Amino acid sequence: MSHGRVAAGEAAKPQDQGWAWMVLLAAVLLQGLTLGFPSCIGVFFTDLQREFQASNSETSWFPSIMVAVLHGGGPLCSILVKRFGCRFVVMLGGLLSGVGMVSSSFCKSISQLYFTAGLITGLGSCFSFQAGVTVLGYYFVRWRTLANAVASTGVSLGFTLWPLLSQYLLDEMGWRNTFLIFGGILLNCCVCGAIMRPVQLASGSLLQSPKPAEESGRRAEGAQLSNGASSLQPQLQQPTRRTACFQVLQKYLAFDIFCQNKGYQIYTIGVTWMMMGFALPHVYLVPYAIQNGVEERRAALLISVIGFINIFIRPLTGLLSGHRVFTGRRIYLFSLAVFLCGLSNFICVISAEFSVLIIYCVILSVAMSGVGALTFQVLMDVVEMDRFSSALGLFTILESITLLIGPPLTGLLVDITSDFHYVFYNSSFFLISAALFMGLSFCALEKKTKLKEASKVPVDNSSRYQYNEMPTEPQSESQSPPAVMYITSI
Repeated sequence: MSHGRVAAGEAAKPQDQGWAWMVLLAAVLLQGLTLGFPSCIGVFFTDLQREFQASNSETSWFPSIMVAVLHGGGPLCSILVKRFGCRFVVMLGGLLSGVGMVSSSFCKSISQLYFTAGLITGLGSCFSFQAGVTVLGYYFVRWRTLANAVASTGVSLGFTLWPLLSQYLLDEMGWRNTFLIFGGILLNCCVCGAIMRPVQLASGSLLQSPKPAEESGRRAEGAQLSNGASSLQPQLQQPTRRTACFQVLQKYLAFDIFCQNKGYQIYTIGVTWMMMGFALPHVYLVPYAIQNGVEERRAALLISVIGFINIFIRPLTGLLSGHRVFTGRRIYLFSLAVFLCGLSNFICVISAEFSVLIIYCVILSVAMSGVGALTFQVLMDVVEMDRFSSALGLFTILESITLLIGPPLTGLLVDITSDFHYVFYNSSFFLISAALFMGLSFCALEKKTKLKEASKVPVDNSSRYQYNEMPTEPQSESQSPPAVMYITSI
């Protein structure tokens, strides 16, 4: 019994020490296994086309569905985390990811691949990633920012290693056996989830799933309510259901914020539009290089170069943007990074030689680091923190739609024209137009706000949501972490 009391006491204050650093290591591995995994899909693009006699548009649906589900499954993941806890959801995600890739190795058509690798593996990656990031908020309080920054390096490591491993395995044993091996590798997400044991506070309450006693109490309360409700008139039941449905939507998809908050509205529209072109180089760069005579191994190295540079540049960008000089100006840094991403695509149009493509990857990686480091930080700047999780839900759902349709539409254009240059033309168009829209719109919004303040016009309710940075106070250990922690996946 004494041993049990000691163990409970050790678990009572796990934040920022001891086992928390093992959890952080598991989170780094999760980032590389989940968010880094789609980076290798371009390596298989040509082989899958040959195997299934599929067009560019048909083949590009496979990675598009995977990435879209990875982003858009956030609200569902949040519901599961609240109900079952982070450890269970991470392990469930690992199981789904592994099963999805093992099933993919037996696919007989490209449409089957959409379901197995796209939907099942994408959903599993979403569960493992988002639940793994959420648990960091339970284990870290004082060092939470550092923990998130360290965990994000896993994405860059994944970008670096997955393409190299994919090309090696593809050359040695073909894409079917490679997918089979990938299924086994992704099952390691379950091991990471096992490390993320539930956190127990000093009060003895778990920050994971509810206690059985609470569950039985809720069921009893629900039974009483249902018995009492049977005496109500039937016509009152339908509005009650509608109200409950509306409350759930408002909790996880913040449509009210989108309508009232001009800053959030502009930023969400801009990023959603940007995603139409942001993922195109990741999907088509390798097949573009191979088509222009670059050796397959060297073509796969291009994606690894992007990931390797991200390892060093992304943390530096995050530190730089946190300087007080950029207070209130992070949206403009973000717009500049998106603008540079768009301009860099013109390098591929000029030449497809390997040396030129290396230069392109270096410049694109530096710009991507800015986008990746600032995406969710800017979202925190334009939305009040008590509504951040619901605002994030709508944000990821909308961007997942454009991530889904962008590559296939561009692939259709390539099929019609037989010219891969349109990949980079399209990407540049969406990125540059989105950067200009966000930068100019926020500039106009800022001027409008200053004019209102200068003229002392009474500010309406929506002004609470204007782009205005407020310093955030560090959370105490007694406070529970945000419902959804965030680390960018782009």
